[in-house]
Amino acid sequence: MGQRSVTAEEFGAEWQVANSAGAAITVVTPFYRLAQEARNAAFKQEALKPREVTRLLREGNRRLSFWAGFQGLREDFARWYEPVLLARGQEIKASFVQNERTALRQEDGRYLARCLYTFPTNELRPRDRITLLIRTRDGREITKFNVDLGALR
Repeated sequence: MGQRSVTAEEFGAEWQVANSAGAAITVVTPFYRLAQEARNAAFKQEALKPREVTRLLREGNRRLSFWAGFQGLREDFARWYEPVLLARGQEIKASFVQNERTALRQEDGRYLARCLYTFPTNELRPRDRITLLIRTRDGREITKFNVDLGALR
């Protein structure tokens, strides 16, 4: 899929999830990482080696990551965001959080913060419908994204 995607504009669409506010995240599954690396190799006219395939799948095993971009009014607006996953009535805390401390200034004067959130998958099932919820330190909800894991590879 990654190799064929060199000529396909819609590559990665299945891993993009938008919410009702128009914000979007990328759900990073092990297959997404594999397809992305195969795509990068194809751009260089190289083949992905079998041991690279194994390594990519092993590294991504037992975790689910989200790349998120948020717009705000100050450079450090996203610094203290706290993500949680809601799945089957429970909250799952992130095992890794990287909020951008100095967001990139956009032409319209707002700031774009790119954040990375990683969660363990031992409490998730492959067909779960989950919600990524982003809160402030004091518990105020910033935004949320509903994700159907069954629709992703």
